[in-house]
Amino acid sequence: MEISLLLKIIYGVASLLLLLLGVTYAIYFERKVIGYMQVRYGPNRVGPWGLLQTVTDVLKLLLKEDIIPSKVDRKVFIIAPVIAFAPSFMILATIPWSENLYGADLNIGLLYFIGISSITTIGILMGGWSSNNKYALLGAMRGVAQMVSYEIPLVLSVIGVVILSGSLNLRDIVYAQQDMGVWFIIPQFLGFIVYIISAIAELNRSPFDLPEAESELVAGYHVEYTGFRMAFFFLSEYVYAIAIAALATVLFFGGWLGPAFLPGIIWFLFKWSFFIFFFFWLRATLPRARVDQLMTFGWKVLIPLALVNIVITTLVKAWMG
Repeated sequence: MEISLLLKIIYGVASLLLLLLGVTYAIYFERKVIGYMQVRYGPNRVGPWGLLQTVTDVLKLLLKEDIIPSKVDRKVFIIAPVIAFAPSFMILATIPWSENLYGADLNIGLLYFIGISSITTIGILMGGWSSNNKYALLGAMRGVAQMVSYEIPLVLSVIGVVILSGSLNLRDIVYAQQDMGVWFIIPQFLGFIVYIISAIAELNRSPFDLPEAESELVAGYHVEYTGFRMAFFFLSEYVYAIAIAALATVLFFGGWLGPAFLPGIIWFLFKWSFFIFFFFWLRATLPRARVDQLMTFGWKVLIPLALVNIVITTLVKAWMG
């Protein structure tokens, strides 16, 4: 029992360190990709090819003075970044990175992923409300409205996968794709389209970055945060991007499945990297949507499409027996 607990602690600490390293260089990669798309170099000064630029930026952020404005609700203001970040790390425990590399093999892994990730909404609202700043409050209200609205089509979009696989266990979903001989991106293409659009809105990334909207809300719900507390909000955003990309890989692209000449973890990382690049590509390409357009699209387009996908999948499943 003690050895098992020790192994879990080691796995958790190692995962956190790898996650911090991954986020650091995901930011570097994003800046490089956007730089090339805008015909400029991106980070290229600190370290070879600018590889240490993000490291120094993170250190600078962590070493900055922690300022807490006098008029804020102090306790709520302090705890909000932790509540926003903690769920993003917890959901990674259910991701099967390969056949033998995973944290927790839960029978309701997909339900756990969706349920825990929704807690971040509370942290965002707490941060915006406790800041005693109209821009922060407006950004938090936008964020909550957006995340709650787009969580509905996100959940509906994966029900087709659950119907086909007959399980909420993420490893079983991969095995179901192996048994069927086809990745779910093909029979669930409509569900995938709804999923990827809803996921981008859930991540608050361009073109749906309305809660932060620097040109309107001067950074939105975390405008009053500095130093390591602001770092928690940024870390949460990138960890969720990593998790959402990993979940898309598992649900629609066969997880670790691929030709046997490469290990499963390599195939997983290759597919996962595609989604990460896609998120960065959109940021450099599309303008920000209006609030009314965003909400209308979620309720009047994505939710009906997700329901249509569920009906079609159910009828096909029943017909095939």
